[in-house]
Amino acid sequence: MPTAATLVDLENLRHDVDTQVERHLAELAREVGAVGGRATALTDQAAVLLRGGKRLRAAFCYWSYRAHGGAAEGPERDAVVRAGAALELFQAAALLHDDVMDASDTRRGEPTAHRAFEARHAAAGWSGSAARFGVSAAILLGDLCLVACQREIAGAVAGLPADRATAARALFDAMQTEVVVGQYLDVLVQAEPWGQDPATDEERARAVLRAKSARYSVERPLVLGALLAGAAPGGVEAVSAAGLPLGEAFQLRDDVLGVFGDPSVTGKPAGDDLREGKRTVLVARTMASASPADRDLLVARLGDPQLDAATVERLRGVIAGSGALDGVETLIDALADGALDALAAAGLEEPGRTVLLDLARAAVDRAA
Repeated sequence: MPTAATLVDLENLRHDVDTQVERHLAELAREVGAVGGRATALTDQAAVLLRGGKRLRAAFCYWSYRAHGGAAEGPERDAVVRAGAALELFQAAALLHDDVMDASDTRRGEPTAHRAFEARHAAAGWSGSAARFGVSAAILLGDLCLVACQREIAGAVAGLPADRATAARALFDAMQTEVVVGQYLDVLVQAEPWGQDPATDEERARAVLRAKSARYSVERPLVLGALLAGAAPGGVEAVSAAGLPLGEAFQLRDDVLGVFGDPSVTGKPAGDDLREGKRTVLVARTMASASPADRDLLVARLGDPQLDAATVERLRGVIAGSGALDGVETLIDALADGALDALAAAGLEEPGRTVLLDLARAAVDRAA
């Protein structure tokens, strides 16, 4: 089966999206530098984050466009590439803010932005709190990336027919609102009582992942590509219906990797989600099925930033032994299979149809 990396490379997509992101960052750096030269540290750090990433969101958008009859070259294709760049810039903003809220130390094998700015402050011997400076700078960088994504999507749709431009921009704006709401729901669920009603806990966890990740990772890019191609309402509805369960499966895979992933592949420490205390479907199912002693251990240690490797391994054993890991894997398979069936039946055009089906499989069956 083709890998996600090889699929994103098809029709020169990764190169073209990367080029557009780099072009936008270069223009932004010039603008930032004109306001205050030392502030280009922000755009330098954005470049570190944006040079990584799988570009799956851009690929889902592009291949949905192609599967709905979009041309492989010309101004409309250029617009879709720019829309892909806008998705990548928006994801950067979401990751920057998410890393601050989760107090994450690494992202894609590099220090997170707030840690990088914290280290810059400490190395220079500046006054005040280095940690507070780091958090403040990362929040501002996230805001700057939000500005950038707005400009990029506006430029992407500027030359399109008015109906397509309006629909695409409305979708992009709605997507941003969804993610902000999803982030708040994530913060809320971390604060609310947990473990008293496992069924409710799981439903809250799934509501968070739908709003925070599933829609903007898969469903919205698929719909955006269809809108940019001028797809009929039925075609848009078909990819939307397939995209949401596929997006859920995508995020559930992330949750599994956050506990059981290989750090050399994921770019994050082993068991990092356990240290961050993420209340995921995996954790909710463990709480529902584990023995009282194991449940007490999970409650006591989940969210402890000082978890050592031995305790992480012990908690992994609790999760796997409860049957939660197998249960989530089964759920991932069921969601992905339903989404693949829906995509296969959506009347999509080649070569986009085949590439989208392969992308869907690769997005779920991955190690990072």
